[in-house]
Amino acid sequence: MRIGVLCSGGDSPGMNAAIRGAVLRGVDVHGFEMIGFMDGWRGFHEDDWIPLDRPAVRGLSPLGGVMLGTSRVPPFPKGSDPELGLRAVRERVAAYGLDGFLLIGGNGTQTVASLLNSGGVPTIGLPKTIDNDLGGTDYTFGFDTAVSIASEAIDRLRTTGESHRRCMVLEVMGRDAGWIALHAGMAAGAQVSLIPEFPESIEQIGEWVLSVRDRGRSSLVVVAEGFRLEGTDQAVTRDGLDAFGRPRLGGIAEVLAPLIEQRTGIETRATVLGHVQRGGSPTAFDRVLATRTGIAAADAALAGRWGTMAGLHGDRIEMVPLEAAIGRLKTVPASRYEEARLNFG
Repeated sequence: MRIGVLCSGGDSPGMNAAIRGAVLRGVDVHGFEMIGFMDGWRGFHEDDWIPLDRPAVRGLSPLGGVMLGTSRVPPFPKGSDPELGLRAVRERVAAYGLDGFLLIGGNGTQTVASLLNSGGVPTIGLPKTIDNDLGGTDYTFGFDTAVSIASEAIDRLRTTGESHRRCMVLEVMGRDAGWIALHAGMAAGAQVSLIPEFPESIEQIGEWVLSVRDRGRSSLVVVAEGFRLEGTDQAVTRDGLDAFGRPRLGGIAEVLAPLIEQRTGIETRATVLGHVQRGGSPTAFDRVLATRTGIAAADAALAGRWGTMAGLHGDRIEMVPLEAAIGRLKTVPASRYEEARLNFG
């Protein structure tokens, strides 16, 4: 069996470990031939690939980034007829002699995986995204690393904030889901966590900050990039669109900081963590999760369980239909948000 491996979308810690797990299981145990396409769909379209075997993946688990590269190049030409696009992919798959695909990515990639599988290209998905917003799995690999980095940033900001009696506002990633902000805020004891699922008024935020001051502390506010103030129609965006045509989120911390200072009289500073959250070595949790995911995907290919994704349910990796992983954003439930408010607000 000849299997193609392709990464798409943003990078995420653990992708290398996932590739290693899939290759060691697929090649050494099942006898597959595996190839990896460079820079996602660009490599697929331009015949840019490398063989994947044990030497190719040696020592990958602790490395950040992704050895194959990734991109937001689409699988089908923009504006093309969907059936013609699928036909073109099928023809190239046949030319490569592939029996199936392992696609590593988030919601967009798993949506493509579902389209390909239903269009005659056997495909299995591996869920990666630091945002943890993908259905069909409890956690995506990359999320734990992003939370750990954000938690360390909160710890560091707290000391400088306390030294100057300032309110510190930290903006983290997550797009339309607040998992990073909520988990990092709870882990590091931020007094206020603001997430897209639950808009809050500037009046309420100001009250929280003042209550922290009245307890003799300096506030640490962690805010997800997709957070909206109550009464506003959309999140704060920067100029331009991303490769998927979505507004580029970011800048809410710079909006909130002067509003908090104006409302409370407390000197307030904003910090945007940015792409630091995506880089560096993955945590042990993400290395193990990604490795187990790669192994499960290779086993599923051997069993012919195409059209599925390797999701974490409790302590088990289970193959779930790709349709369960796409179409619905996995958002923070109200109960989890209330826990954070009660404990740290």
